[in-house]
Parts: sequence; structure tokens; C-alpha cells
Amino acid sequence: MQAQRGMTSVPAQRPASGALIRAIRYLGRQRRTVLIAYGSLVLATLAQLAVPQLVQNMIDAVTRSIVATRILTEVPAAFQAAAAAQLGLTIEALQRDAANAEGIVLNAALLILVFAVMRGVFSFLQSFMAEQTSHGLAFDLRNAIFSKIQRMSFSFYDRNQTGQLMVRATDDVERVRTFVAQGLVLAAQSFLLLIGALIVLAFTNWQLTLVILPLLPIALAVFFVFGRISQPLFLEVQNRLSRLNTILQENIAGIKVVKAFAREPYEEQRFDQAATALMEQQIRVNRIFAFLFPVIFLIAQLGQAAILYFGGQQILNGTLELGEYQKFSLYLVYVFFPLGQLGFIIALLAQAGASAGRIFEVLDAQSEIVERPDAIVLPPLQGRVEFRHVTFRYFNSSAPVLQDVSFVVEPGQTVALLGATGSGKTSIINLIPRFYDVSEGAVLIDGYDVRDVTIDSLRSQIGIVLQESNLFSGTIRENIAFGRPDASDDEIIAAAKAAAAHDFIMSFPDGYNTRVGERGMTLSGGQKQRIAIARALLLDPRLLILDDSTSNVDVATEALIQRALDRLMRGRTSFVIAQRISTVRNADLILVLDKGRLVASGTHAELLEQSPIYAEIYASQLIEDAPLPSTNGQGEEGVTGR
Repeated sequence: MQAQRGMTSVPAQRPASGALIRAIRYLGRQRRTVLIAYGSLVLATLAQLAVPQLVQNMIDAVTRSIVATRILTEVPAAFQAAAAAQLGLTIEALQRDAANAEGIVLNAALLILVFAVMRGVFSFLQSFMAEQTSHGLAFDLRNAIFSKIQRMSFSFYDRNQTGQLMVRATDDVERVRTFVAQGLVLAAQSFLLLIGALIVLAFTNWQLTLVILPLLPIALAVFFVFGRISQPLFLEVQNRLSRLNTILQENIAGIKVVKAFAREPYEEQRFDQAATALMEQQIRVNRIFAFLFPVIFLIAQLGQAAILYFGGQQILNGTLELGEYQKFSLYLVYVFFPLGQLGFIIALLAQAGASAGRIFEVLDAQSEIVERPDAIVLPPLQGRVEFRHVTFRYFNSSAPVLQDVSFVVEPGQTVALLGATGSGKTSIINLIPRFYDVSEGAVLIDGYDVRDVTIDSLRSQIGIVLQESNLFSGTIRENIAFGRPDASDDEIIAAAKAAAAHDFIMSFPDGYNTRVGERGMTLSGGQKQRIAIARALLLDPRLLILDDSTSNVDVATEALIQRALDRLMRGRTSFVIAQRISTVRNADLILVLDKGRLVASGTHAELLEQSPIYAEIYASQLIEDAPLPSTNGQGEEGVTGR
């Protein structure tokens, strides 16, 4: 069935490497900054690799100068030529070495300074561009997540907590961004430095190079093992952070309920337990890396010790000069330095891999409400609505909430939905704008199956006021004009007057420019409801859905709104959910629902005669609305006055 072919809340966890590679592909949208960043990285690395060779030149020049000066000053003139010949030199060469040493040292020092400046400039450029690139990637990922969430069906939100989604769009994206800005750059730099240093070392002294080569596979094996161990640990960190964030979000959103029931101690305990679980997992991760870093440095120290031993032997044997050994030692640092960075790279990689997997769980989620490729634009509505043998189940539920429901509503009719809680009233109005898809049967508007038309063309012609009025941070004017931002002030005021909202709006000092606060918390329930009604009426829809829209207002306001709605519903097809028969008795058609089935339909008069359920509801509400009997002849006021 179609409703059962929807998405799961999250797909199966993908390998971290695959998800991270997908995230890195988003860098394709930042080509210019990527090229600048990594081009600068290459130039900075080359400048760094040039320095040890200059250091060797300086040391060789000083060494040759000392030797030449001692021969020319301490060896008798008759034996100087022989001494020079033993060194493979001539007297002229000795004189040049003695005279030019200071110039060579000065030139080498200046070149080292030039390369240091080059490295600093290009390192700054690389770092700045890498950060800019990473923020661009984070921007693209967050927008992709938000856009995906906007397009998901209601069932997606039924199965995913707000706090979980917030962490994926914030902390998870930030961890991927940090890896791109730091870890990926460090990995590229380490690779270039390692390969460049090994190539120079091989040409400098291949015997000593062979001594350190066996250490590299060991370091890479450590890298692989710790990466495999730490990635699931970081994934659990993010999951626990999501649970913590969910508790925080729910507590803040429901703080009035928490305080009303004096549940602050319980909520504090719940938050403390989640925070403790998060801290314990983070400590578990830190324990792993507290072991990793010493292992990496141990490998590097073993390599250094091996070079000291075998290099010392070559110096004693006269096959390795001091300058060449010093150059080899500096390049050796460039080999072991990347190994020392492995621990940091592993940490960033594991965190980013776990977070990237969680990000793509959202981006890969499939909505059960999918617009068909051949969907047509729904023409301007006439307002005929038909439910044809509709059965509906919520995702992964075997019990239907609607079962074989059929009815036809003609254009301009007002339809009232009546029934006990859980009878399926809200499910019916959710199927009309295709918030959910039917499991069986079809919902047709003007003869078009709602699954065959574009979603925008369908929903843009339906005005909806839900039972829970949700307002956005901003002004009252912006909230009323939410569906039509280009509406004029006259149109907004007319809609507010029709919803009996104009008078209380004008009582505020700023009138329509009054800011309502987060979720409209600065307004009363009745005020929020009337603004929500004005928001729907501004669309001037041909099809109107009112989900118990007068439930949060007092009797006097309800009467005002009801009279306004009675006028506005004329000529429109209107679906009204109400708990009281008094608000729907004038409807053209009343649908009585019981446990997901349509058990009766007709006008108020017809149902009183034909439907025992309707008659029972009507009788019970007559009793509820009857005045209380007087006490001691004083009536209701006498009771309250005592």
C-alpha cells in the first residue's frame, strides 16, 4: 500500500568513509577557494621542504671553510697541495672555501628567511581559504538539510524528534566543517610532506631511508585500527548529544507545563542522566585517544633512535658528512611529524565520518508524499471533494484510523465532522491537502486525484486553520500575511476584521506592527487563534479547513468568529471540525465518525431522526449546556457569592 511504502525514520547507517566522501564532494561548489587553498598548501609545503637543503649548504660551507683555513694556516706551504689533494681539492679550491664561506652562509640564511616568509604567506592564504571553503560547505549542507526537512511529509515529523533534527543541522554539520577546515588540510599537508621528504631522503641516503620505511606501514595500521574503533564511539556521542538536545528543547517548549506541575526536580534529573551518559561516552572516546597519541609518538621515537644509531655509524665510517646528516635529520622530522599528526587527524576523521553519516540519513530519507513526474497543475478550484473508499493507516501501523470512508461534498457546501476523540476527523482533513497519502482508495478534488496534481497548486488553494495555532516570531502583520506576503494593509485589516481580531490588535500600542514573540507566546490562546483564522482567510481560498478553530476562545468571541465564518464560508467548500453541535448544526452536511468509520451523514434534522450516535451526542451536550440547579433558591450567583 502506498502509505506503507514511505520512508523509515532513517535509512540504514552507511559506512562513515562513504558518507564523508559524499560530504567532501560538496566542495565542488567551492572550486575557486579550494584551488586557492590547496594551491597555497602545495607552495607552502615546497617552501618548507627547501629549508633543510639550505641548512646543509650552510653547514657544509662552514665545515669546508674551517678545514680550508686550518690547512692554509697550520700546514706548511710545501705540504698544503698534498693535504688538499687528499681531500680531492686544489689550493685554489681551499682558498675559495676559506674566502666564500661567509657569503654562502649569508646567502643561505637570506634564502631561508625568504622561504620562511613565503611559507608564512601561503600558509595564511591556505588557512584562510580552507576556513572559507569549510564554511561554504557547512552553508550548503545546512541549506540542504533544511530544504529536505521542508519537503518531508508529516509522517517524517511523527517519527523524528525536533532535537534530533536540530543537532544534525548544527553540531553534526559543524564537525564535518571542522574536518574540512583542519583535518582534511592536515591530511593533505602530511601526505605532501611525507612523500616529498621520503623522495629527498631516498636521493640523499637510501640506506638510512630503508631503516625508517618499515615504520610507515605500522603507523598506517595503527591509523586504520583506531579509526575503525573510534568511529562508532563518536557516532554514539552524537546520538547521546541528540537525546540531550531533545530533552532541552522539549523542556523549554513545555516550561509552563513543567512549572504548573512542579516537575522541575524530575526534569533536572532527566537532563542530568542524559548529560551524564554523554559525558561518560566522551570520556570513553578520550580514553581511546589518550592511548593512541603515545603509541604514535613511540613509533616516531623508535624511528629517530634507529636513525641516530645507523647514521652515527655512517659518520664514524666517514660515509656521511655532518651537513648531510643534519639535512637528513630535518627531513626525518618531516616524515615523523605527519605521523605525530595522525592522532589528531583520526579524531577529526572519526567525528566527521559519524556526523556525515547522520547528515545523510536525513538527506537520503524518502518522503511518502512524492510529486509524480507527470503531475499537472490543479486548475482554479470549484470545490467538489470526494472520498472514494478511503482507508488510511499511519506509517508502520496495522490498525487503520480510517476504514472504507466514502462521501461527496458539492462546491460551496459546509461540512461538519463530528465524533469522539480518535474517531478520524483530523485524519480526513489531513488527507485533503495531501499531508498524508491514503493507504487505499482515493481523495478527489474537482475530479482530480490529489496524487495526480502538483502539491503547490493543491495546497495554495486551500485555507487551513489547525487546532494548535502556530505563529512565527515577527509582527502580527507578518503572521497574517504569511501565505500572501504581498498583501496590502487593507486586505490584511479586512481579514483581521472578519476573524474578529482587528479590535484587540489595535489595542496594542504598535497595532499590526506588534511583535508576537516566539510561537506567539505574548498573545492569549484566543488571540493566536483569531490571527491564524485571519491568516487563512487572507488567502481567499475556495476550500476552507477549520480544525476546531474556535476551541481556544471564549463564548462571546466564539459567537463573533462564528458569525464571520458563516458569512465567509458562503460559496466556499468548508470542512469544520468542532466538539460542540451548536457550532455545526447549520452545516449542509454533517459526517459522524466512530472508530474510523463513517457511521452517519446528513443534516442536523436528519441525523437526529436517523443516527442514535448523533442523537446521543446531542442529548449529552444539551445536559452539559443546561444551567446548574439553584441552591437554597439563590441560583448560580448565590452559590458563588457565599
